[in-house]
Amino acid sequence: MMKRFFVVLISCLWLAVPLFAQSNKLIRELESKRGALQKQIAESESILKDTKKDVGSQLNSLAVLTGQIEERKRYIMAINNDVEAIQRELASLERQLRGLEKDLKDKKKKYEASVQYLYKNKSIEEKLMFIFSAKNLGQTYRRMRYVREYATYQRLQGEEILKKQEQIRKKKAERQQVKAAKENLLQERESEKVKLEEQEKEKRTLVTNLQKKQKGLQNEINKKRREANQLNARIDKLIAEEIERARKRAQEEARREAAARKKEESKEGKSVATETTAKSKPLEAYTMSKADRELSGNFAANRGKLPMPISGAYIITSRYGQYAVEGLRNVKLDNKGIDIQGKPGAQARAIFDGKVAAVFQLNGLFNVLIRHGNYISVYCNLSSASVKAGDTVKTKQSIGQVFSDGTDNGRTVLHFQLRREKEKLNPEPWLNR
Repeated sequence: MMKRFFVVLISCLWLAVPLFAQSNKLIRELESKRGALQKQIAESESILKDTKKDVGSQLNSLAVLTGQIEERKRYIMAINNDVEAIQRELASLERQLRGLEKDLKDKKKKYEASVQYLYKNKSIEEKLMFIFSAKNLGQTYRRMRYVREYATYQRLQGEEILKKQEQIRKKKAERQQVKAAKENLLQERESEKVKLEEQEKEKRTLVTNLQKKQKGLQNEINKKRREANQLNARIDKLIAEEIERARKRAQEEARREAAARKKEESKEGKSVATETTAKSKPLEAYTMSKADRELSGNFAANRGKLPMPISGAYIITSRYGQYAVEGLRNVKLDNKGIDIQGKPGAQARAIFDGKVAAVFQLNGLFNVLIRHGNYISVYCNLSSASVKAGDTVKTKQSIGQVFSDGTDNGRTVLHFQLRREKEKLNPEPWLNR
């Protein structure tokens, strides 16, 4: 009897293992996602440096600090989402536990009734009298089977109770584990909020200092705007030239295909003069070759999955589009891409397979354009370029080193743009962050 009890108990332990696995898996997944964000914050914090007194450096520091604050807010939002997910898991565990306890109560009640019945009819003589007092052989057989089945039923009821008790024990332990994970998250959220408040206070101090230097600040903004306009004009010109080259390649491919079809159909003795004209598109409609169309489709399918265009730790210091700098009067920025600050020695890297469309220098720095079908990625502010026009590149391949400004604590910023032909796109939704 004791041997059978231990066999049943071990079986129950194995059955209860999946109960732990579900919540453990959820917690591990949440920790993994949060860990990536936490690592990003830790790395980007190392980019924050003491700055000099001049307006340009303070403006750059404000951009870095603003980017760091956005990262921390993003992390706190991830914690909030994880807390909600864990709370839902806790509610689910509570429901499961109530169901298990209800089942256990029902089974105990049935088992108690069966025990009481057996106690009243416990002797072998009583069982034999019950069997042999049957009126005929058929009834005797049915009573014998009833006695055997009732004994089996009682044993199974006992086993089910053991199983339910073990499941409840495991479920309670699982609930406790999830509660502990929730408590840890809540503590971490409070810690991050304190850090966020400190950084926002630091930002307010920096803004106040810049407000006192309004004239110098405006001059610095105007200087940056002139440099950006000069760079964007050059990029626009090169992209227009690349689009024209792509159009000519597509037209030439269309001509070759039309000529091949005509030759093939002529061999078969068909009259194709009117048919070819009807089926063929005008040459102006061909803007991409087949290879370019395929590459464009693959690029578009990877929206949100493309790697960051800079190696190592990074922080986005200026986002896409037009916006006013918070706290600074008459300071408006218009960014055609995003600015990503990294550490000295950071490499610019291709975000997808493609072909280098152009490499050019401006104000002593290199800039690279890579074509991915009708998408074009642009990498600016490089101290050196390791590719040239016409080169084929692979995803994450290094294309040059990002310039580090020795006069500004080694500030290392990659300006990155993304275009669909002439249309300017916000790169952030395309990148895997």
